[in-house]
Amino acid sequence: MSKRHLLSLAVCLASLPALAVEQGEYQLNGFGTVGITHMGGESDLDYGIQGQTNDGWRGDQLSKLAVQLRYGITDTLSVTGQLGTKPTQDSWEAGPGNLYLAWQANDNLTLRGGRLGTPIYMYSETLNVGFSYPWLRLPEEVYSLVQLTSHDGGDVLYNRSTDIGTLSFQVAGGQAIGREQYALDDMHDIDYRDVFATSLALSTDNFGTFRVGYAEADLKITVDDTVAFGPASVNFPFVTYEGNKGKFSSIGHQYDNGTWVSAAEAVKLSIENNSKTGESQAETNAFYIMGGRRFGDYLAHVTYGQLDEPSGRQVSMTYGLNYSFSPTVTLKGEYKRVDTSQGDEALGVFQADAQQTLNNAFGQSYGTPDADIFSVGVDFIF
Repeated sequence: MSKRHLLSLAVCLASLPALAVEQGEYQLNGFGTVGITHMGGESDLDYGIQGQTNDGWRGDQLSKLAVQLRYGITDTLSVTGQLGTKPTQDSWEAGPGNLYLAWQANDNLTLRGGRLGTPIYMYSETLNVGFSYPWLRLPEEVYSLVQLTSHDGGDVLYNRSTDIGTLSFQVAGGQAIGREQYALDDMHDIDYRDVFATSLALSTDNFGTFRVGYAEADLKITVDDTVAFGPASVNFPFVTYEGNKGKFSSIGHQYDNGTWVSAAEAVKLSIENNSKTGESQAETNAFYIMGGRRFGDYLAHVTYGQLDEPSGRQVSMTYGLNYSFSPTVTLKGEYKRVDTSQGDEALGVFQADAQQTLNNAFGQSYGTPDADIFSVGVDFIF
């Protein structure tokens, strides 16, 4: 089986009901990653979406395992459930993942309801299926901005073949209450209300896949912590959102002809300061561009990433080499150089705790952090 066909299988395993099941039949599949990562350089701060990358070799950022069962209730109605384990900050969590009913109205239209993956990013469908993308670490400049991965509600999937390729449309809505958001080296409860997300993709035979997407939600979260303020300890509120609307737009492209591989994605995030007036904070923009080439069972790739926040800029270069042990197992190694050289308060994806953040605001700067990040691991599907 070719690499392109295996990647298509990985997408099917992740979430969408692309593999039909008849009444009384079932499909049991799984996917996972075993990986470790280490950070060197001059920064005293941790790195990553949940601050799990530091100067020790750790496996609790990259590693994960999940199984997925799809059962046909009728020839057109099926139920899909996932069970897995993955790290959350400094601990592991095991439990159910997405769980939904899917009704295939016809060859083009599918309606789903339950706990569903939210189509935020280009790789949202296969966010936990590392086998489906070339990196061990998805480009954090883009993939650290929105931590929402699923919502409770419904979606509509529509696919149609055209003369230039397959057109795929998805629209989703619902809510995600009581989820956890990592900030200031701790987890905080966050509510995403009135979630709305939509995407449109065109998959062509010769020019790859083009995708545009948009998502928004009303946010409710308070990020506070106890910090030393002079001789006293006080509870200091750093961020408070009460119904503020977050808006996220994206555009992306993927290409893989079996030899040459490329991917690019650009995103914009804004959060309204006042839900009545629509006044917005300064926008956060990010993008990455990746190119690679296969040499037999090897894939060499390089990625440039950039994150522009109001406080400054982060840039990175990632160099990776993958080796396909078998059609379903890939060994990956990566080196990533990260710099935040634009602005004294630029953190990028580096993570400061509450005390460090307060100290920096009063002139005890954590400087412009940089790092060398090494990662190695194995992605697999079964």
